[in-house]
Amino acid sequence: MPLKGLRVVDLTRILAGPFCTQLLADLGAEIIKIEGPDGDPVRQQGAIVNGLSWYFAQFNRNKKSVVLNLYDDDDKSTLSHLLETADVLVENFRPGILSDMGFGPRELERLNPRLIHASVNGYGTVGPYADRPSFDFIAQAMSGFMSVNGPPDGEPQRAAPPLSDLIAGLYCAFGILAALHERGNSGIGQQVETSLTGGLVSMLAYLSAEYFATGEIPKRTGNDHPIVSPYGLFRAKDGMIAVAPSTDVYVERFLEVLDLEDLLADPRYSTNSERLLHRNTLSQCINDVTCLRSVAHWITAINNAGCPCGRVMDLGEVFEDPQILAQEMVIDVPHPGHGSVRMTGFPVKLSRTPAGIQRPAPDLGADTEDILSNLDQHPL
Repeated sequence: MPLKGLRVVDLTRILAGPFCTQLLADLGAEIIKIEGPDGDPVRQQGAIVNGLSWYFAQFNRNKKSVVLNLYDDDDKSTLSHLLETADVLVENFRPGILSDMGFGPRELERLNPRLIHASVNGYGTVGPYADRPSFDFIAQAMSGFMSVNGPPDGEPQRAAPPLSDLIAGLYCAFGILAALHERGNSGIGQQVETSLTGGLVSMLAYLSAEYFATGEIPKRTGNDHPIVSPYGLFRAKDGMIAVAPSTDVYVERFLEVLDLEDLLADPRYSTNSERLLHRNTLSQCINDVTCLRSVAHWITAINNAGCPCGRVMDLGEVFEDPQILAQEMVIDVPHPGHGSVRMTGFPVKLSRTPAGIQRPAPDLGADTEDILSNLDQHPL
């Protein structure tokens, strides 16, 4: 596997950090998950089936579990031994906590100059909010992300998935791989940092670009695109369709399928800027036609015309969809003593060295004896 031989000491819990290390684990890295005597809190969250949290199982697959009490001097010494043998340390404590435990930057460099120290936190280690606790909901609020989501006449809304955790975890994995590549040239490690809030800010995309260019605060537009029209959900006879005509070429193809291409001769709809000003009347013209035929008809017709179109599916439909199944985005992983766990698959496809399941999520402390007995062969 592409990351075989990479040893990662994982001090993370909940989601952002465990998602980062799950990504590395899926590609073959050895992840030694250090847990306190009570374990990662996610072990007790979500649906518990046969004594196992499926939430925990999904984000901690391919890892090993070692129990250490980091308030105990002997266990701190054991962690020092582990860090000497590691390539990467990943943690998601608030800034300063790791230093208070005796593992500040100087101590880590002394233990292992080649160590990559990766941190995921709420706001970053510099700035007036560095010491604040944070969760996804707060990051969505303070990044501006929530302010641009929701209906025009409604309150700001969060995205249902914990996007800031997932983005920060993804960026952290990306940063770790960049630091490892650089270490191949320099021979020394460095610190990698990502934050929940900063990650979401980086994802504002055209919304931030428009704000920088115009100075205008973006308005919430619900399912309509903020800078393109027509673009959004439209009513079919038996449901809704999502249509994304992102350029004039796609708009023309879309309207031709609806037999509405004459609308483009109307000055109100001839350019994107005019269509944005007259979005409501244009959408009504489109809905008057789309409501006459089925979702299936429009998906076939609009896609065949080269314009992206799909239906709004619930999770039951998603995980039975033939495309999702063909991409192996649903997998079943046996967990001895707990049955088989269904979870999402691997979104990155490598042709020669693909991601894979090497082991299920570990029981608490399952690998403590094995890891620490081998560690005795590498004394300080």
